[in-house]
Amino acid sequence: MKVIRIYPNKKVESTIHFLGEILDTLQFPIQCIQTDWGTEFFNDAFQEELHEHFIKFRPIKPRSPHLNGKVERTQQTDKTEFWSFFDLTDTSLDLAYLAVEWQEFYNKKRHHSALNGKTPYQKLKSVENLIPIQPDVTSKFWDSNETVIPRNYEYLKLIKRMK
Repeated sequence: MKVIRIYPNKKVESTIHFLGEILDTLQFPIQCIQTDWGTEFFNDAFQEELHEHFIKFRPIKPRSPHLNGKVERTQQTDKTEFWSFFDLTDTSLDLAYLAVEWQEFYNKKRHHSALNGKTPYQKLKSVENLIPIQPDVTSKFWDSNETVIPRNYEYLKLIKRMK
């Protein structure tokens, strides 16, 4: 399932708003969010917002887009099947509306070979009984002793070696 929104910047306020959009759109508890090392993710405000919703934060290694393969692949699909049809300099286009329309099509009407010809929504419905409920997700979150992660990769490597 995909959630798409357009923001004018990469500020933490936009990132937190997008998290709210994800939580409002998806019909299941989010257990973990994986991101790159952008400053919009590595700040106390965003990570505390994740904690408020019992969501673990897992950044990928710096300069490792291959570790976010699903995101990279879906962005390629967006470029070729959606964005390429529009003149993005045309200020009369309502890109926010078009992006949400594309999201709906992608999730509920576009069949995916990786899902054996199902749409993401059909796949979600077929595995719905396997999705944990929020109390279980919350319990696992508390058991994991999540903390705010500093934006210092060398520090994180040191902590990992110490464990």
